[in-house]
Amino acid sequence: MLPLMIVAALAVALFLALLGIYNRLVAGRNFFKNAFAQIDVQLKRRNDLIPNLVETAKGYIKHERETLEAVTAARNHAVDASTLASASPGDPAAMKGLMQAEGALTGALGKLMAVVEAYPDLKANQSMNEVMEELTSTENRIAFARQAFNDAVTAYNIDRERFPNIVIANSFGFQAAQLLEPIEAAAERQAPKVSF
Repeated sequence: MLPLMIVAALAVALFLALLGIYNRLVAGRNFFKNAFAQIDVQLKRRNDLIPNLVETAKGYIKHERETLEAVTAARNHAVDASTLASASPGDPAAMKGLMQAEGALTGALGKLMAVVEAYPDLKANQSMNEVMEELTSTENRIAFARQAFNDAVTAYNIDRERFPNIVIANSFGFQAAQLLEPIEAAAERQAPKVSF
């Protein structure tokens, strides 16, 4: 009877240990999903500001239509990529698509800022200054949210890859999450310069 009780106690202990691992993995996955939700909020905020920026600039730089259209197209692509990434935060394909779209948007905004620099009246416009200040503030928020997401993904991936956690992770479909890595091209890496 005693050996049976010992085996039963060991089985219960093993079950509780495995349950604890499973619950930690669930918590880690939910933490990085929540962290991505914070990025998503800031990306939506920025994407809502861009049409105001383009509309304000339109009146001043009518012959720079190609630049304005490029910013609008890049913004629309970034919104689509953000929607896909929101559906599956941490998914490598979704994160790569988001990083590429964000890089293209940053590049288009940089070109727009270079054009804005050539128009003193536009630089002095109160509406333009307000939108640019909001955009700069939002870019800073995105950077902080991205760091929090990467920290949560790193913690989740470390916990997932430990033994015996990896056995539980693979058994229950806990996939490795993808970091939001820096944009590769140096020109795309720089945030739009906002100086009035």
